[in-house]
Amino acid sequence: MKQNFTLFSKNLLRWYDTNKRTLPWRGESDPYRIWLSEIMLQQTQAERVSHYYLKWLKRFPTLESVSQAKEENLLKVWEGLGYYNRCRNFHRAAKTVLKDYNGEIPCEFNLFRTLPGVGDYTASAVLSIGFGVPLPAIDGNIKRVMVRVLRIKTLTKYNYQRIKKLLEKSIDKNRPGDFNQVLMDLGNQICRPNQAHCYTCPLEVFCGAAQTDFPEAYPQPALPRDVPHYDVVVGLVWKKGRFLILKRENRNHLGGLWELPGGKIEFRESPEQALIREIKEECNVDVILGKSTEPIKHRYSHFSIEIRAIHCQLQNGMKVFSNQPSQWITPEQIIDYPFPKANHKLFTQINFETNIA
Repeated sequence: MKQNFTLFSKNLLRWYDTNKRTLPWRGESDPYRIWLSEIMLQQTQAERVSHYYLKWLKRFPTLESVSQAKEENLLKVWEGLGYYNRCRNFHRAAKTVLKDYNGEIPCEFNLFRTLPGVGDYTASAVLSIGFGVPLPAIDGNIKRVMVRVLRIKTLTKYNYQRIKKLLEKSIDKNRPGDFNQVLMDLGNQICRPNQAHCYTCPLEVFCGAAQTDFPEAYPQPALPRDVPHYDVVVGLVWKKGRFLILKRENRNHLGGLWELPGGKIEFRESPEQALIREIKEECNVDVILGKSTEPIKHRYSHFSIEIRAIHCQLQNGMKVFSNQPSQWITPEQIIDYPFPKANHKLFTQINFETNIA
């Protein structure tokens, strides 16, 4: 790459002024809203985030309202966006800002970086966009763009530092937020993983990969990983027109959400045998099984499941004893609790009129 940092930045910002994406958080000056958008955008596409971002702000318009909310209410609004630790950490961070910084989001990197759920990228993005601090924010899109600019095959620690130094020298001191966002947009719209539109890219003249016959070869693609699959069974345990739900521990996957009791079907177990065992382990009760739903498939980020539900009721006189918080709810109360997406898929399959209670 030719070391003309001023031209590098000018080309980017000129393109951004004409081609930037229209997103609900673009043009925002409120650091709270910028921070919220960056948390939601972690490992999630902008198009999907837009709806949740607007819905969240209707319910929690300020950082103070987030800090004062119950975690369960936050998770309910977040429900379906996934990676729920982001929500829980944002809640903790909001409380910290209200307590330790008098409600003012710290504008120093080292202070902001210490907040729960805040890493180098999030701190740099929020401070550059919200406070005008000239810090490069290096996310997955920006890494890909810069790997191709520098024609790097493998993103080692050394090569990451090369990228960081180049961006530190190139970032526009007057428009650091726009500088970071244009690189994000390039990675999203032009310099895509499997299709690089080099002829429309403002960095073509600087880009080493663009001078090759196959710029998509940079970086070298990672080997595909096997995605584990699990068969899961859950129980609709009925009592007087209500069914049992349990709350997942915060330290677990999907922590803080509610779910139907049940779990993985072990080797050589039938779904019925697995459910009887799981409910005994989780609730210390025996159940009488009824009708089963058809299984549905769902994929999470690192594994997939096939899940079915079986209607059941408690053996006479037995009471639930669980280490997890539990509730008995009516079908109409489902909307009041945050559930994993797979449970919502199941709920659409269930005929709640046919329970055996």
